[in-house]
Amino acid sequence: MMNRRDFIALSTAALAVTPLLASPAWAQQVDVNAILNDPEAPVGGNPKGDVTIVAYLDYNCIYCKKSAPDLERVVKEDGKIRLVYKDWPILSESSILGAQLALGAKYQGGYEKAHHALMGISGRKADQQSMLKAMKAAGIDMTRLEADLDAHGPKITALLQRNLAQADSLGLTGTPTYLVGPFRTTTLDYAGFKQVVADARARQAE
Repeated sequence: MMNRRDFIALSTAALAVTPLLASPAWAQQVDVNAILNDPEAPVGGNPKGDVTIVAYLDYNCIYCKKSAPDLERVVKEDGKIRLVYKDWPILSESSILGAQLALGAKYQGGYEKAHHALMGISGRKADQQSMLKAMKAAGIDMTRLEADLDAHGPKITALLQRNLAQADSLGLTGTPTYLVGPFRTTTLDYAGFKQVVADARARQAE
């Protein structure tokens, strides 16, 4: 596993729960391409989808956990959504560990499996033992995971630092935050995700 000295320095932030914002998410100084197309960022859904959802998430965020099943459902049912995962561990040190574990699982093709397992842990703060247990139960090869964390630790840390910088450039204040086409929003349910995706498609068609 990665040593504590390798952990990126991230401060605790309060959750932001706000209504859907109908204003553009990205200011001119933001590198949109870097946000949408970071080669190291895990991508789910349809890689060639006509709408992209960029999800900034923390594995200790109760609102992330609450909305995760509805997001997964919408992406699966729609079939034309590209989902970009942005691990943004801002709530605690164990949040950083969770992000590292999920990103480490990417190297065995198990990011989404690990992601769903970690999101499925109940409570506000998951400890290392519960995270490892959940990932093992989900079928992650733990020996391979440890080796990949050792081998790819610097790349994982660099990705988390980029995610943090992007969130700062966007002025994000808490998790979850979803960028859906030209829109930015926070906690959503199934109907909310469907609506904002429809709005994004309508905006793109103008």
